[in-house]
Amino acid sequence: MMPVQTRPEPIRSALLDETAGSAIRHGFFTRVGGVSKGIYEGLNIGLGSDDDQDAVRENRRRLAAWFNREEDALVSPHQIHSPEAIIVDGPFDGARPKADAVVTATPGVLIAIATADCGPILYADAQAGVIGAAHAGWKGALTGVLEDTIVKMESLGASRERITAVLGPSISAANYEVGPELVARFVDADPENVRYFGASPNPGHALFDLNTYTVDRLRRTGVQAEALYRCTYAEEELFFSYRRTTHRGEPDYGRQISAIMLEQR
Repeated sequence: MMPVQTRPEPIRSALLDETAGSAIRHGFFTRVGGVSKGIYEGLNIGLGSDDDQDAVRENRRRLAAWFNREEDALVSPHQIHSPEAIIVDGPFDGARPKADAVVTATPGVLIAIATADCGPILYADAQAGVIGAAHAGWKGALTGVLEDTIVKMESLGASRERITAVLGPSISAANYEVGPELVARFVDADPENVRYFGASPNPGHALFDLNTYTVDRLRRTGVQAEALYRCTYAEEELFFSYRRTTHRGEPDYGRQISAIMLEQR
């Protein structure tokens, strides 16, 4: 059973708190503190899930309230495992655009990314007043969403030497078995990528360390980066997991959210 809790209490990054100070508020939210039931129990914010949409909206309202904002201040894209980041200055007008990262320099705009095993990355350059949030599974990380987020932040005045990027809860290598075709794709892109794949009990398969791959790739851009190394698959009381749901043959899964906002002055 999940811990009984009436309001969301996210996991926070000490590094982001240290580098951003009071100018920026952030949180890697768990499934605790929501109203959804059944397989979605807790704080499911997945607009694309088959959960009761009234419950999803209440969960999103609770999330926004943690930032002292209304639900319509929450800006999250329609994620498609792409390498694209978009710049926003307010809520979307109409349908959510398809993208996998959002960047803003507008105070009070609450940007967010939904995940259920993929990596949520929160970025901040507090001096420039520019923030970002990216969704990076293996495909997004390999094809460039991490870097495109930084480029879009730089277009708003950020400097990569000042950017802090933190990877939140995502699936760990111990629970992320992949087939030979994925290994080949990464090694074809860069032979050095072989170091992110470990031995698997199943012949022809490997265990992929997406967390370390993501952090190393971020650091190569020149930003300060770290991972929380919290596993969405293993920590069931705290996190939704697409892979765990798949292994159990469940019909659907919830999503947690990671969010960041420039405080209004």
